[in-house]
Amino acid sequence: MIIKQMRPILNFLVLASLSLAASDVTSSRENAITRAIQKVGPAVASINVIQMKQYRNSPFIDDPLFRLFFPEEPYRQRVPSLGSGVVISPDGYIITNQHVVEDAAQILVTLPGGEEYDGELIGEDLTTDIAVLKIDGQNLPYAKFGSSTDILIGEWVIALGNPFGLFDVNKQPTATVGVVSSTNLDFGREHSGRVYQGMIQTDAAINRGNSGGPLCNAIGEVIGINTFIFTGSGYSEGSIGIGFAIPIDRAREIAEELKKYGRIDRNVAVGFRFQRVDRALARYLRLPRVGGLIITEVSQRGPADKAGLLVGDVVYYINEEKVNSGGDIVKIIEENFLRPGDRLKIEYYREGEMNETSLRLAKKA
Repeated sequence: MIIKQMRPILNFLVLASLSLAASDVTSSRENAITRAIQKVGPAVASINVIQMKQYRNSPFIDDPLFRLFFPEEPYRQRVPSLGSGVVISPDGYIITNQHVVEDAAQILVTLPGGEEYDGELIGEDLTTDIAVLKIDGQNLPYAKFGSSTDILIGEWVIALGNPFGLFDVNKQPTATVGVVSSTNLDFGREHSGRVYQGMIQTDAAINRGNSGGPLCNAIGEVIGINTFIFTGSGYSEGSIGIGFAIPIDRAREIAEELKKYGRIDRNVAVGFRFQRVDRALARYLRLPRVGGLIITEVSQRGPADKAGLLVGDVVYYINEEKVNSGGDIVKIIEENFLRPGDRLKIEYYREGEMNETSLRLAKKA
């Protein structure tokens, strides 16, 4: 009798226990990664571009006489391309890679859910491979920036974007998860003219179409812009777990300048002319070594003049790097992303001893 009376209570307790267990399972599926994706995902953009590429017709017969009468003729062709981006403000500014929108004749931006917008190119910088787009929107979901100065090797990261155009299939960004493999990787100046310095390495899968999308940490902050990968061979474009992202601190700085001015001003002047020191000149001037740049002219009231440099001084190091040509100076300026107002550490030889000064770059007239 007592058992029969308690049966409803027992049934209730069993159902409550099952419900609680189901709730525990559901809550256990949610973690920092899923919450970070929910936070950043709505701000990820698919970017489809029509690029105008220039090609040359090549004669089928490789004969100099034939080429003389039938020279190669350039022609332009519309080429579709795709990439990713991340909305950084509620009024529709978007960061992406410059190589995603290079030579763009038309830019179509799609946000999660399928809303499409015409993208306006506000500015692009080939050197850092950063571009800023603008879409006509208000109160748009946007991502929050983290910092790329306190990244931990081994911490979880999520790459979001549009690999192989999959975003366009279900109107949602694709997420891949990995860890930070390394930081501060310097690749220098590429043949394209782009300079990749201080890069973040991750094993989160990054593929064609991910370029320009965000790399975020486990609390949903964007810490990098996914940019390129290493592949297993020249025959494959797929990820092998070695991908690289531009640190967000640099991307944010470049983006702010592009928003204001539409370009990055690297038109700098050092304020002196020079000649390379070869073996004969070094022997004639009794210099301690071959190489370096001897100053042949100093602009009055220019950067070199203000830094105390004189005609006849031999510059051996700039920012602790050897210089033997004008190209070396350009390389130092570009690889360190220097602008007018930034300073160079100059180490030079004068009257039998080495000296050091600080030269403040000026805007080239």
